[in-house]
Amino acid sequence: MTFTIGKLALIGVGLIGSSIAQAARRKGLVAQTSVATRRAETLEQARSIDLADSYHLDAGAAVQDADLVILCVPVGAIRGVMEEIAPRLKPGAILSDVGSVKGHVHRVLGPMVPEGVHFVPGHPMAGTEHSGPLAGFPELFENRWCILTPEPHVDREAVSRMCAFWRELGSDVELMSADHHDMVVAITSHVPHLVAYNIVGTVDDLETVSKSEVIKFSASGFRDFTRIAASDPVMWRDVFLTNRDAVLEMLGRFLEDLSVLQRAVRVGDGEALESLFTRTRAIRRSIIDAGQEIDAADFGRIQRMSGDREGEGGAT
Repeated sequence: MTFTIGKLALIGVGLIGSSIAQAARRKGLVAQTSVATRRAETLEQARSIDLADSYHLDAGAAVQDADLVILCVPVGAIRGVMEEIAPRLKPGAILSDVGSVKGHVHRVLGPMVPEGVHFVPGHPMAGTEHSGPLAGFPELFENRWCILTPEPHVDREAVSRMCAFWRELGSDVELMSADHHDMVVAITSHVPHLVAYNIVGTVDDLETVSKSEVIKFSASGFRDFTRIAASDPVMWRDVFLTNRDAVLEMLGRFLEDLSVLQRAVRVGDGEALESLFTRTRAIRRSIIDAGQEIDAADFGRIQRMSGDREGEGGAT
């Protein structure tokens, strides 16, 4: 092991925060962990699984003397959290986050970071449709990507330490600009979630079939859309509001391609349909070859004793 830290503070203990705490403890990366959340019920759930060494409803108290602070809250809540913790961050501390819209994080938090605090935003590309402290598990980040988007002027040692931290949790690490990150995730994560929400919403509005029939006869395609659409609604509301430009650009391209596909179905252009399906099948094979999925039934889902948890899903 090449990375250790004195005190880790996690603000927010949902799926990601809980999984970070569990993984860091299992790997022996931290001497002390403090967690904070606004809801007493959530804090008690974290306490029930011995998630940390100290538990707080006050985020400022949680970050006191912390060497690494990671904000694990929806991107729409980061400003309020930062206002609370900024005066309590110690010089030399590293401040990071797990939000999936980095441009917004930079714009909001950047000007609020105190002098001497190293700001290294991050986005672990891992998640499931489940939420809350009890949904976390230490293997969540293994063989996944974590993207870091520090500004060029940020202390290189702090960036190296964050790279080492995520690698110790099992992730591969990539550095890129915030704007490029937001464009990448708009097409790989955000638009797919928007499509899933829309398809499930369309089925819910149908008058020609009953909801009981939809549930009873759900094939694998619709079932997988419902998995994605079961993701945290608050988190995804904030994602679409804060990554609006990139999502709209990619959504526009998607709608253009959908119109082409609609025409092929309407006119019976089987050659065009087969050509598209062949290309998309190759993409699926590339994802498997890259180790981001396994070639097994039900897209390689792993059944765990605590439920069906998947490496990619609603929190990406």
